[in-house]
Amino acid sequence: MKAVRLLILLAVLVGGLVIGSLNSQPVDIRLAFWALHTTSGLAIIVSLLLGALVGGGLVLAGVVIPLYSRLRRANKAAAAPAATPAPQAPSPFDGR
Repeated sequence: MKAVRLLILLAVLVGGLVIGSLNSQPVDIRLAFWALHTTSGLAIIVSLLLGALVGGGLVLAGVVIPLYSRLRRANKAAAAPAATPAPQAPSPFDGR
């Protein structure tokens, strides 16, 4: 399993190096009050990384956190009856 992770890491690293080296044209990214001077390869890699982070954050906020809270409520509801047993009616034969 560690070898597979290492191969995936190396493939992503080589892909990033290829994108960075083949796209070396200068790019000016102008935002409201400042400008960023970089290469197109770096701009592509950073935008892909930011897109993955924003997408992961949206999935976390929209799906994972609500499902986790639902699971926590269900676990509390399932554990509540086991923790407090219902009182039983007294038996007419109490052993006297």
